Amino acid sequence: MFQALPYEGNRSEQFSAVLEQLKSLIHDEPSSIANLANASALLNSFLPDINWVGFYLYDGQELVLGPFQGLPACIRIPLNRGVCGTAAAERRTLVVDDVHEFPGHIACDAASNSEIVIPLVKDGQLLGVLDIDSPLKGRFDHEERQFLEQFAQIISLKM
Repeated sequence: MFQALPYEGNRSEQFSAVLEQLKSLIHDEPSSIANLANASALLNSFLPDINWVGFYLYDGQELVLGPFQGLPACIRIPLNRGVCGTAAAERRTLVVDDVHEFPGHIACDAASNSEIVIPLVKDGQLLGVLDIDSPLKGRFDHEERQFLEQFAQIISLKM
């Protein structure tokens, strides 16, 4: 069973440990919903200073709320709208240091000040996005972005 323990080592070693935990959690599980639920719980237990982490799944027309950790959230997000819809439409990671300066930002939680959104893509097809919010401005750095992109790639392969 999973037990939340403090991660040892430097930041890079901690990121590697979380990626290995993710692989173990999803290895034999065929359910995408179960895997996304465990993935969001894993990130929520590992990442400091976040107030929301979860997934929006692409249904062929828009993003629909999937498994997450945090306060209740927006249920549907059109492509090209807000940080999630823009990252999904452009199929690229967006790091927003101050969401209040992002045109068309969708405020699901008033406490959020920064955000990172990573598209989930498999075989060139958009599956959804991994969305993480923080109450701190400028919360997400380049090293963490790379870690989260690897995390999203691993989960995408199991969807």
